[in-house]
Amino acid sequence: MGTLKRCNALCITNHIGTVVILNIASIVVVVGLLVPAGAAHPQASKNKPPHLERIVTTKDGTGFSLSPSGRRFIPWGFNYDHDEEGRLIEDYWDSEWDKITQDFREMKQLGANVVRIHLQLGRFLPVPDVPSAKALSKLRQLLDLAAETGLYVDLTGLGCYHRREVPAWYDALDEGQRWEIQVRFWEAVAQCCAGHPALWCYDLMNEPVIPGGKVPGKNWLGPEFGGKCFVQFITLDARGRRREEIGEQWVRTLVSAIRRHDPHTLITVGLLDGNIERRKFHSGFDPRSLASYLDFLSLHIYPKSGEIEEAVKRLEEYAVGKPIVIEEMFPLHCRASELEQFIVQSQRYASGWIGFYWGKTPAELQRSHELTDKFTLAWLELFQKLGNSLGK
Repeated sequence: MGTLKRCNALCITNHIGTVVILNIASIVVVVGLLVPAGAAHPQASKNKPPHLERIVTTKDGTGFSLSPSGRRFIPWGFNYDHDEEGRLIEDYWDSEWDKITQDFREMKQLGANVVRIHLQLGRFLPVPDVPSAKALSKLRQLLDLAAETGLYVDLTGLGCYHRREVPAWYDALDEGQRWEIQVRFWEAVAQCCAGHPALWCYDLMNEPVIPGGKVPGKNWLGPEFGGKCFVQFITLDARGRRREEIGEQWVRTLVSAIRRHDPHTLITVGLLDGNIERRKFHSGFDPRSLASYLDFLSLHIYPKSGEIEEAVKRLEEYAVGKPIVIEEMFPLHCRASELEQFIVQSQRYASGWIGFYWGKTPAELQRSHELTDKFTLAWLELFQKLGNSLGK
């Protein structure tokens, strides 16, 4: 997951640790055409929570619809992965619920119909055997808030974003034991959330990676970016196994755990852009084999300036008969106008798009003199523009 880090210049870290210094003068706010990217989604009422229909995949495997009405649904929303201070949601949902409520309303007002929430494993399983009843209760409350606001939730789990907060007992486990704990996490979450009208999907993990050989030491997490670890290894030693085989087994294991308690909610996994063997970076997952277990594929793509068509072309590799959602996108390495170009052209393959919201409204960002805020403002103005073109 990409993240913005406050510094004297505008520093952006990408998925594999490259630090990019961007010239803010090259960031432009676009005004021009756009696309049908938004969705049929309920409008909030002042007196009555909106009725949320269940989201299903279409019969032709190209997108999503609402059940039972059959209306087309296009996911269009935000990752709410941390706030403006870099805090994870579990850091403040006990003491600052009003802030979360306000942020949800702001995302809705900006035109979102989905919000992606990131759950930390250690907060839900502080000990191996007993899930936290308090955390699960808070999660249910969060889903209720989403329903009241008129937002659907992409629930991403197994986060270990703050290395210092990962339980020591979890890091000490071997591959099989670690997978057992991950099963326990998802069983607890599925039992808690099954049937909730605001739940769009379960995302098994943010940016899992399967190493091609053996990872030195016992470090299950990728490099730290801006104080957070967004990449996780699902094994430390391939032991001669094919990476795609390991990935298929891991996905099958976790999907089965969820399905024991929730037979209907859609399931996906957040994949790094770079899963095809012939490219330099390869996370180890084969989209063709994953299609047998997942309801749709989720990709994290940050197009590079001057390479928009190449980024769109890569989506063809994931066209395996299941809907594709761009689950993370942001103009990290390109201008806002180029990201717009990517979204427009990616409609040939993608059925939904999710960017980022960190708790500052466009009005607040306009009053700021920080370069990172100007950069974020360009993104939110683009998001509103695209959403307003949908005729909602």
